[in-house]
Amino acid sequence: MDEARARDVLAGAGVLPGPVREARLLALGENAVFAAGDLVVKVGRDAELLDRARQELEVALWLAGAGVPAVRAAAPEALLVEGHPVTVWHRLPDAVRGATPGDLAGLLRLVHTLPAPSFALPARELLGGVERWLRLAGDAISAADAAYLRERRDGFAVAAGRLVPRLEPGPIHGDALPRNVHVGPDGPVLVDLETFSSDLREHDLVVMALSLDRYGVPAAAYEEFVRGYGWDVRDWDGWEVLRGARETASCAWVAQHAPTNPAALTEFHRRVTSLRDGDTGVRWYPF
Repeated sequence: MDEARARDVLAGAGVLPGPVREARLLALGENAVFAAGDLVVKVGRDAELLDRARQELEVALWLAGAGVPAVRAAAPEALLVEGHPVTVWHRLPDAVRGATPGDLAGLLRLVHTLPAPSFALPARELLGGVERWLRLAGDAISAADAAYLRERRDGFAVAAGRLVPRLEPGPIHGDALPRNVHVGPDGPVLVDLETFSSDLREHDLVVMALSLDRYGVPAAAYEEFVRGYGWDVRDWDGWEVLRGARETASCAWVAQHAPTNPAALTEFHRRVTSLRDGDTGVRWYPF
């Protein structure tokens, strides 16, 4: 889905008070995210994301009731427009500063104290999207690389199922990075709730530990995160399994963009080569 297609779907949804051409594109990935006036609208890549969009709305309502600072829905239901899920959100005030690892840690501590909601949260299907992403990648990546990632997926899925957690399992954010925190006039707020699930709390902590190794997060920033949360997941003997699973998923996620974006293909090759070589120090770049 490119921007033009996403704008066509946005027009068909009829959820904006003004012309679609005036909506500003904020992000383009599995969702195209547009801002217009006091609203933000998310247009999903395809109909397979409809259930996830519906769950995100449920999660937003639940977090509001629990008093957790998070983005709020402006419409209670997800629409399916021309095969694309569409959800509408209240636009957050402009950020007063960038989010820090400490901001993220504080919000995770809140989420990790919550009991299960009244509706069922799925397990964290960290590897669940791998097949779809590889299918979208098609012939842009080699059959050997696709087979290698499927083999890694299967191996880490088995290993993750055998882990003994240190923390009490329960609701997690699922993509716990400072980029998913918005700091407005009233403080830090969680955004991007579509990966909320119920699983090992360690999933939320491995993300920053991986970022330290792969994405250039400074050691001081990671230490701030650990202090804010109160525990370093690297002290748990299962963290490398979750790390490996997340690396596999992250590599396959980039692959889906390879058919239309040369930069994505370059990043995919960097990632898959480092995995094949067993080199955990190769720098990856956000995409």
